[in-house]
Amino acid sequence: MRTFRTLTVFTVLLFCTTAPSAAAEFSTGVELGHGLGLGGALNLEAIDFAQGLPFSLRMSLGYWRLDPGDALAARHAFINDNENGTPQSTGRNVAWRMDLLRELNWGPLAGSRAFVGPRYASFKGTFDFVGGNEKFDVTSSHWGWGAGLERRWAMGPRWGFSMGGGADYYLASAISGHDTSYSPDGENVEPRDGYDYDAADEAVNQPKLEWRLSLGFDLRLGG
Repeated sequence: MRTFRTLTVFTVLLFCTTAPSAAAEFSTGVELGHGLGLGGALNLEAIDFAQGLPFSLRMSLGYWRLDPGDALAARHAFINDNENGTPQSTGRNVAWRMDLLRELNWGPLAGSRAFVGPRYASFKGTFDFVGGNEKFDVTSSHWGWGAGLERRWAMGPRWGFSMGGGADYYLASAISGHDTSYSPDGENVEPRDGYDYDAADEAVNQPKLEWRLSLGFDLRLGG
């Protein structure tokens, strides 16, 4: 995990300190789509941002609503074995993404752009047992990597429409709920008897491998 974070920070510093191109342009946009659930993201992209590098750099912040998992299984793993009350649950995933993008110019993919970069996701599932006097949150945070392809069509001098798809993979991380926490390395905090990280992970839909499809609009700034 330390090595992964070091490489991510190094990548950010490398591309943020590279000499800017005189022809650099910026665009902002929004995308809507499906990943772990339905949601969207706001994007800011620097086009031809560095001299001698055939890449664009994009930063995104997204929010997705999702099914947080099995309410009873989560209750058993983090609280107790009671099953009274009517379970209601909500979930969300907030994700930061940084991508390097490069336009492709060969074969059937000509005109498309490939992208790859680090990810950071924050998961939260809220489980409420109405009539059972039990309500609690399960949370986790994850680093990861993602990649994919997208295609943009101009809608005017500045506006554009895009479609894309890809996958994000997140590393295993500690899962916390109530006063209990389970860690992939077995360093658990107040675990319930008979439960471990695998049981807690099975109970909730925290980020792991996420397939994404999206539609977006962007606006070129300046000029």
